[in-house]
Amino acid sequence: MRTETNRIEFKQQLTDDLEKESIAFLNYPEGGIMYIGIDKHGNVVNIADIDGDILKIKDRIEITSYGGLPQGINKDNFFDGASIPRNKELMRIFRDIEMVEYLGSGIPRILKTYGRECFILKDSYVRMIFPIEKEYFEQVTPQVTPQVTPQVEQLILVFKGDMLRMEIQTALKLSDRENFRLKYLQPALNSEIIEMTIPDKPNSRFQKYRLTVKGEELKLEKQKRLK
Repeated sequence: MRTETNRIEFKQQLTDDLEKESIAFLNYPEGGIMYIGIDKHGNVVNIADIDGDILKIKDRIEITSYGGLPQGINKDNFFDGASIPRNKELMRIFRDIEMVEYLGSGIPRILKTYGRECFILKDSYVRMIFPIEKEYFEQVTPQVTPQVTPQVEQLILVFKGDMLRMEIQTALKLSDRENFRLKYLQPALNSEIIEMTIPDKPNSRFQKYRLTVKGEELKLEKQKRLK
């Protein structure tokens, strides 16, 4: 049987101090759980109107008046002004912990950028769909070509499928294995231009290397420049 603690609260029925208890849990770093329909001894008691109490709880701790449109509010008036915090004490706490920036200014700020067609108003909820223009997205996220050393650039150009270390070194006409590892192979791996075919066994004698997607793109770009 569960007992009450500083993080668990039992209530036999819905009471007037619901908001106060909710605020207390919000101020507690690890939060808390409130059970309604359980007495102080941990026994389950009958609740006459469970669905009604659920709606009351939702209504009383809802942060703003437009989380769902309550009865009596005309949908035609939704855009007329700023929303009004229903529970100002809860909203103050959310603002203090920087979960919201301004009180009741969300709808007007959204409407400065998006049209009313982005809002779908239902009796029990509001859905907002914000479009993203492909041209704008591509403009603000340009593709950046990674900078590579001349040695790595040479390595990229000699790659043909999966290659052993010795095959790559021979194609580059390099005799010094340590020089090849430090100036060619390792920088290419660190830049994710090439990858191992057996990554879980880096020292395997069967280990081969291949170009990644990034490496393939760089190779095509370098080849075009050489033509």
